[in-house]
Amino acid sequence: MSISVYDLTVPLFQRGLDVLSHYLDKIEAYAEENGVDANELLSARLAPDMNPFTSQIQRVTDTSKNAIGRLSGQEAPRFEDNETTIAELRARLAKAQAYFATVTPESLDGSDSREITVPLGRSATKVMSGKDYLTKFVFPNFYFHITTAHGILRARGLPVGKMDYLGPIA
Repeated sequence: MSISVYDLTVPLFQRGLDVLSHYLDKIEAYAEENGVDANELLSARLAPDMNPFTSQIQRVTDTSKNAIGRLSGQEAPRFEDNETTIAELRARLAKAQAYFATVTPESLDGSDSREITVPLGRSATKVMSGKDYLTKFVFPNFYFHITTAHGILRARGLPVGKMDYLGPIA
């Protein structure tokens, strides 16, 4: 069985963004039901030295859109990383979804063997095959940040569980 890079990326990225959108719904509902400021939940962290919930959404969208850009050889859209409200985070997720809707399977053909230069901090880079880039860098980062967003909500007492993380099973 053969599976394309497109099938391994775009639909999975879209699904992950849908999960994060669902988490925003959960935040709104929880805040309203419990008289909590939703913005307080957006700034919540698992630990003092970790990024807040807002940054998790920023990292998920950056990781996924930049992966598609690098794999396709096209420039990915740039986002400001300045979102502080649910509305702004929803707009960011919508912009990322709109970008993924423009990606074609053909634009990713052969990208598993393409050389990808990955920035690793301010001045370091690493060159990897597209396959290694996806399996050793993109997927772990993408799911780490969704999982961290989930953990932040759980730690704050929101009723999110495994099925919220998995999303609808088709």
